[in-house]
Amino acid sequence: MRLSHLFFATLRDDPADVEMASHRLLLRGGYIRPLGSGIYSLLPLGKRVNDRVEQIIREEQDRIGGQEMEMPVVHPADIWRASGRYDAIGPELTRFKDRNGRDMVLAMTHEEVVGILLADIVKSYRQLPMMVYHFQTKWRDEPRARAGLIRVREFVMKDAYSCDRDPAGLDASYQAQYDAYVRTFERLGLKTVAVASDVGIMGGSGAHEFMVLNPAGEDVLVLCEACGYAANRQVARIEHPAPVVEDPLALEEVATPGTTTIASLAAFLGIPETRTAKAAFFVTGDGRLVTAIVRGDLEVNETKLSNAVGASTGIRPATVEEIKAAGMEPGYGSPIGAHDTIVVVDELAARSPNLVAGANKVGFHYRNVNVGRDFAPDVTADITNAREGDPCPTCGQPLVLRNGIEVGNIFKLGTKFTDAAGATYLGEDGKEHPIIMGSYGIGVGRNVACVVEDHHDEKGIVWPEEVAPYAAHLVAIGANKEPRVTEIAERLHAVAEGA
Repeated sequence: MRLSHLFFATLRDDPADVEMASHRLLLRGGYIRPLGSGIYSLLPLGKRVNDRVEQIIREEQDRIGGQEMEMPVVHPADIWRASGRYDAIGPELTRFKDRNGRDMVLAMTHEEVVGILLADIVKSYRQLPMMVYHFQTKWRDEPRARAGLIRVREFVMKDAYSCDRDPAGLDASYQAQYDAYVRTFERLGLKTVAVASDVGIMGGSGAHEFMVLNPAGEDVLVLCEACGYAANRQVARIEHPAPVVEDPLALEEVATPGTTTIASLAAFLGIPETRTAKAAFFVTGDGRLVTAIVRGDLEVNETKLSNAVGASTGIRPATVEEIKAAGMEPGYGSPIGAHDTIVVVDELAARSPNLVAGANKVGFHYRNVNVGRDFAPDVTADITNAREGDPCPTCGQPLVLRNGIEVGNIFKLGTKFTDAAGATYLGEDGKEHPIIMGSYGIGVGRNVACVVEDHHDEKGIVWPEEVAPYAAHLVAIGANKEPRVTEIAERLHAVAEGA
């Protein structure tokens, strides 16, 4: 390829409103061009890099017995209804009708299709275990595309699916994918951290995300440098010190004018924030009001709270009207005397005696609130965020928080999607058994961006050899003064093209 023939153009100046180095360098270097919010064209240089990343992923999937196939991006909505995800996913899933009025979706992932294929093809235990994968364009209508290829609306994913006879088989497939991911990211030149993560809309019994540490990453990782504990903060376990032991004191209403925040309340009463209880109010997708109670120095973790109340479609902040309709006062709220709300109390708050909490009257709080005596929780669970310096739940050493970018994920799905599709196999015992699935994803374009994030300097991108668009750039220096330079360069170019 001659540079003069290459379809690309560089940019002299940094583009406006660019947050991350990868976005800036891929635009300036002529690798990508935007078409709309979160929609990019890969120019020839970008396509070559993308293809090399894809090939590394493919080789590592083949190495563990994966069989490449291709599945459609347009699905009948009925198969998503059968799995329960049609209604569980919000506007990120694009829904439309075909010319005959049938409901369809642009698929974000392919568990439903794999379940249907398994029901059609797999009949006997002799056909299992099995692993398939494909590379497919996805469309996810993200509310806020950002950072170039890091968070886009149209993108290519490698989706792999393991199909096993039993949980032990799933464990083996999961470990094989875990190891394949480690090798994949090493070949890409990425230093990753595997963290425990929330299963989200995928469901199942466990999941890991592979993260690249980056200050601009949207995910917060909870890490222990002493023992290696690692989790996304969405699910990170917390091991708080035991609260002070006290006898419950009599409930007492006190005037606390103008104290609508924990900081102002603690300052007014001259107490530490650890002796207060904070109320936060949310509404589930099916309209249930949730009152979350945590100790005043802690923050509610919305993922943990959603899981605690079984809110499969997530939660949103409650409005003032919704809070008041349940008998509570924003800024001075608590479950005491409230009605028509699910009360979820954090484990630490439940064990902390004689807290200060809202009296559900403007300008008033209660002293000496004790969970169980003054109000009964519907759910007691860990619903707070881990903080820098909290003790590690495994070894007790201080935790650290780091930001990260997810480059891959793996899920133990179980039988959720095979049950929906009726996918079973005839076992050695002559009985029907459900096929057990796992799901494993890698975003190709996001990995390209993360390679740039980790491999650039003040002069531009420094591609690792395995993903560089070209192995060499042949430059004829001084050709205008010495004709033989051009002649030799042409011969070398011909040799390289024929190699």
